[in-house]
Formats: sequence, C-alpha cells, structure tokens
Amino acid sequence: MEDDSEPEQSSWAYLPDVCLRHVFHWLDDRDRARAALVCKKWSCTMHSGSLWRCRTITFYGQPSRARTLEFQSALWYTKKFGKYLKHLEIKLSNPYNTPFIKKFQVIMRGLLSHLGKCNSHLVSLSIKYLELDCLIWRNVVRAQFIKNLAAFLKRMSNQLDYLNLKGARITLEEGCELLNSLSSLTNRSFISEINIEDFFSLHLSVYSSALFHQTMSKFHRLTILTFNYNCISDELLDILRERNSHSLCTLNIKCHIHDPHGQVVSGMSWANLAKRAPKLNVNFFFERVMKHDHLARILLEEIPVRSISLRSCYFSDPDWTMRPTLTNLLPAYWHGLQKLTLELNNDHELLDNELLQLILSCKRLLFLKVWAFLSVSFMEKLLQNRAERKCILTTIKVRIYTAQDDSTEEERLLADIYRKFKYLIDSELNYFVITYPMV
Repeated sequence: MEDDSEPEQSSWAYLPDVCLRHVFHWLDDRDRARAALVCKKWSCTMHSGSLWRCRTITFYGQPSRARTLEFQSALWYTKKFGKYLKHLEIKLSNPYNTPFIKKFQVIMRGLLSHLGKCNSHLVSLSIKYLELDCLIWRNVVRAQFIKNLAAFLKRMSNQLDYLNLKGARITLEEGCELLNSLSSLTNRSFISEINIEDFFSLHLSVYSSALFHQTMSKFHRLTILTFNYNCISDELLDILRERNSHSLCTLNIKCHIHDPHGQVVSGMSWANLAKRAPKLNVNFFFERVMKHDHLARILLEEIPVRSISLRSCYFSDPDWTMRPTLTNLLPAYWHGLQKLTLELNNDHELLDNELLQLILSCKRLLFLKVWAFLSVSFMEKLLQNRAERKCILTTIKVRIYTAQDDSTEEERLLADIYRKFKYLIDSELNYFVITYPMV
C-alpha cells in the first residue's frame, strides 16, 4: 500500500524570512551561494537587499591562482547586488607590481561606473592606503584612477555621508580635485564625515595653500573631520567656524615628524571656533613629535582637547625630555582630557611622580595607556588613588619598561599589587599591566 502523505519537512521550512536573513547575514559568499541552492524560498531570501547593504572588497597583492578570482567576483557582486549597497569598503592589500595596479585600476573603473549607474543608496565609501605616490602607480594609471574616482564622487555627492581616503598620498592638486568632486553639482557639499589622514603626500605645507582653503570652504555640514596637522591654519579654523560650527563635533588631528608642523596658529582662532562650536572635541595623535617646544606651538590651551596620544615609536632622542610636557602643557586640559596614551622610549627617563600628578589633576580622565620607564610602585600608588576615588579611570593599560633582562622580581611585585586591589580591578577596571625588558 502506497503512502500518499507528504514527507515531513524540517522546522527550517517554517522559519520566518526575517530569521533566515539574520542567519544568512553571518555566512560568507561561498556559503550564501550554497544556501541559495537549497530551495526556492532560501534563494529568494538570499536576494534580500538587507543582506547586501554592507560590503568589504579586498584585493590582495600576493600573486596566486585564487587571487585572480577576486577581480572577477568584485565585478560580479557589483552587477548583481550593487544596487543595494549602503556601505562600501575597498581594501588594497600589499600591491606588488605595476601590472597588478593596472588590473586594479581597470576593475575599479568598471566597479565605480556600474555603481554610479545603478546605486542610489550608498552613504559610506572607504578606500584606504592607496599610497598613490608609490612607483608602482605609473602616471597614466594613477591619473586614470583619480579621474574615475572623481567622476564617481561627483555622481554620488548628493547622497554620500561618509568618505575615508586615509593614506591616499596624493598631490595637493589631485587631493583638492577629489574633494571638490563632492561639491561639483551644487558648489557645496553636505557630507558629514571625512577622513583625509595622510591623504596628501609627505612634506606638503598644505596649511599655506589657497586652493585647499577654497576647497574646504565648500563643506557645510561636517561633524567629524580627520586630517593632518600640516593642514591646520588660522584660515582653515575660520572656515570651519563660519561654515560648520553648527554641526562640528570632532576633529581628529595627526601630527607626524615628517609632516611640516612649524606654522604659527593663533590661540584666538581656536577659541573662536570652540565658542561657535560648543560640541567640539579635539583628539591629537603625535608620532615622533616629542620635543617640548614643538608641542608647545601646537597644544594651545584654547583647544578643547579630549584625547592626546604621544608615541615615540621606539626612537630615543637625547635632545628631548617628557617631563616639561607632563608638568607644563598637558595639565592645561585638566577639565576636558578623557583619554591619554603615552608610548615613550627615551633614555630610561623615570616619570612616576609627574605622570601620577597629571592623572590626579585631570578630573575627567577615563582611559590611560602608558608604555614607559616606570617603577612598579607607580602602579600601587595609582590603584590606591583610584580606590580612594581621587581619579575616575576605567581603563588602565601599562607596559613598564625595564633595563634588566630578568624582570622576575618586578612581575612578582605586580602580582602582589594585583591581589591587593583585586576587588577593585575585577569590578571596576579594564586592567592590563606587564613588564617589558628594553635592554
């Protein structure tokens, strides 16, 4: 006797579409393609726009057979699902020669051209570390890539809200051409967040460029701007005050030893901007700019500083000492500083007392990261003050440099300190402290 009853279906067959989409969200492309073959319902669900709104496309520079498929899959994805994209990130990882760069440029031309025609939702674009000043970027290929990217930015300028071109390393004229593309349709841009850190080539005095000032005057709704200190001038601060003070919340400023940073910027310009933009917070990131006279020219007391990072990057210099910076400059920000990062390697300079006094004077300091020559007793004093509520730190990350090969004794003392304040560390702190021999 034949059984005419329908076969029993898995509970997956009755799973609502919203739940299926949530599961499929975590699958990579290969697994998504396989899942789409299971049944008609899964195939339809796999083509839901919500699954394809965010995309990271990575082009790896190491040659291999598998890598050749990346260029094809990038175009395939763009043509099939590009219309759903809202957030796109392009990564160029370790490009190794000019033919690879040429192929990348051709694929990007097709990708950007198709997106420009089919997409009306893209709000976020990130293409980091292009390093267009490298020799593998031939002049013709480089010029064509910039032309294609500028055309795409122009087409998307009325919808893009976020642009990240960190590490592009291009000339002043090329950089301004790309930024001007965001405002070419209406002569003003309403993008809210731009990252142009290391956007311009090294050694450029961007702060003195009238072309750069003219370009920046076209932005009228910036909330977050990330860039290098070699762009800062009184003129730029005035432009930000006049055009963006109603929206501006954050300036992230990198200052590198190889970027010009000797310009004179008026404290009054900073004060006027801070007055007109009351929500403004400024975050400074210094790399190998450690001398007190250099820092004093930059860290003016009128700046509403929220975060400071000072990194010597393992370079030591007998001509600078950190002590006057800790005692004279940084205490000026006692009312607003929330995050402090110090990575110092300078001739075994002990800074226990100066650093502890700075921490106790900064009433809003929440985050502390220090790599420096410190005594182990510094940690005990710091935790004791935290236990007594004399500071409000919630994150403490310390690497204690030591000049000795054997740090067994220091590690034993740190373990004792941890046990003493375990109740505090486990309940209230993100805490990580180690010793690190620097012989």
